[in-house]
Amino acid sequence: MAPYTTQDDGYPEKFPLPAPDVKDGAIRPPEYSGVDTSGVDPKKVLLKMDLHLIPMLALLYLLSFLDRGNIGNARIEGLVDSLNMTGPQYNWCLTVFFFTYCLFEVPSNLLLKRLRPSIWLPSIMVAWGTVMTLMGIVQDFKGLLIARLFLGVTEAGLYPGVAYYITMWYCRTEAQFRQAMFFSAASVAGAFSGLLAFAIALPGSSRSQKMDGVGGYEGWRWIFILEGILTVVVAVIAFFTIYDFPETAKFLTEPERAWVVHRLRYQGSKDSGQMVAESEHFKWQYVRDAFTDWQIYLGLWSTSDSLFFLPYSSSLHLIQYLYGSFSNQELTRDYNSVYWGIVCPLYGTSLFLPSIIRELGYTSSTAQLLTVPIYITAAVLAVAVAWFSDRSGQRSPYIFSCMCAIGIGFIICIGASAHGGAPGAVYAGIFIAVCGIYPAFPGNVTWISNNLAGSYKRSAGMAIHIGVGNLAGAMASNFYRQSDSPKYLLGHGLELGFVAVGLCAVVGLRWNYSRINGRREQMPPGEYSDAENSDKGDRAPTYRYML
Repeated sequence: MAPYTTQDDGYPEKFPLPAPDVKDGAIRPPEYSGVDTSGVDPKKVLLKMDLHLIPMLALLYLLSFLDRGNIGNARIEGLVDSLNMTGPQYNWCLTVFFFTYCLFEVPSNLLLKRLRPSIWLPSIMVAWGTVMTLMGIVQDFKGLLIARLFLGVTEAGLYPGVAYYITMWYCRTEAQFRQAMFFSAASVAGAFSGLLAFAIALPGSSRSQKMDGVGGYEGWRWIFILEGILTVVVAVIAFFTIYDFPETAKFLTEPERAWVVHRLRYQGSKDSGQMVAESEHFKWQYVRDAFTDWQIYLGLWSTSDSLFFLPYSSSLHLIQYLYGSFSNQELTRDYNSVYWGIVCPLYGTSLFLPSIIRELGYTSSTAQLLTVPIYITAAVLAVAVAWFSDRSGQRSPYIFSCMCAIGIGFIICIGASAHGGAPGAVYAGIFIAVCGIYPAFPGNVTWISNNLAGSYKRSAGMAIHIGVGNLAGAMASNFYRQSDSPKYLLGHGLELGFVAVGLCAVVGLRWNYSRINGRREQMPPGEYSDAENSDKGDRAPTYRYML
């Protein structure tokens, strides 16, 4: 690349970029060669992107998480009794969702860029909204089980798709704040779900104050029907309000588009002193590398085969860190350990929180309302922690601290439940745990997206990471058994076990990334050409991992 002058952010004022091209439905960057970006105000551009992108993404995820977890609210309003289901059957309905949800995440992420976000995301949203509405008319266990399977298929592309979509707009030191802003919608979904269930499912003093019995349907059915219809309505709006890529964003000027695209291309090598563009072309090898990495499956098996072997598995990982050499794909295994340490508590609380609170002795209506302050506080903390993380350029310290809070929360729950007669203490423990879960989750997802280079490799890698990690939801669906109520000691203990393994993995990842970055600093410059470094992606000597 020819010499160029730079702004304060380290990115050039003028630079060449490839000519425009549209192939196989994927839009290539327009011609920005020689565009002067010296007049671009970075803060103004980021604010414009935030205002145009984040609100709709947050709304999409709010509805996704609402539709996924509202079965917990429907349960305490009579779903199980109405469908003549047993406790294990209810847990199966929760579990099967994650099988199809995990299976379809990678194909969905690969299609996202091919079919364009403005088409793909609203389309799958219409599909899951339809499934959710139909869940309101199921008549038995089999019907609910099948509906949950299809809900997993249709919702699979939303979270990994949006998480990847954010990386197509924001650089590594900006991503977690935006991830947290849209993920905090999950916290709001939990609060909104409790309020909505309280409003539409409970008998009131007049017919206008309740939905129970309207149209001959029980109140729990209306939870599904109304939330499903709302999802479809928002999906139709989303077709016209989601922007595809920075290269085609009409709300940005040409210099602003050039500035955004260029800094995204060169972000990974910015600190190495040698500017190398990230690869944008597709190779099936990126997908095959992820799926054929035996260590991902070995790590998954050794971690999930039996929770009794969790401490042993963690020790093996640490020994391998200290005495072995790790490739980037091997690191993915330990990301899964971190991810499971967060996702198990996330799904465990989102699916069972109303039931846990009710079992403390509160009525169903009070249990619904007591979930609201927990989720609202968690949403605020998620955004605040993300802001500090982006500002410091660090991920692991914040993830570790939040996971410690999760562990402390479950320790309080176990101690108070075992003692008995302290519902306030159990509630406080759950409160603390959830307030650690929601900041930790976007931090973990952002961390792996920060350390995967190459657009399609990042797409496939994030989908596999999130997909395999979400198998924790299948496990967490069976942690809180009806037979263990009201203390739920087993469920709290299992959540604590996953958190402990996740903490070990955070320390291991941090140590290994530091080691690799230090080794690359000692490598002589110019060992590979820019083209070779670009093709190597995050394995290139010019690439620096974020800690």
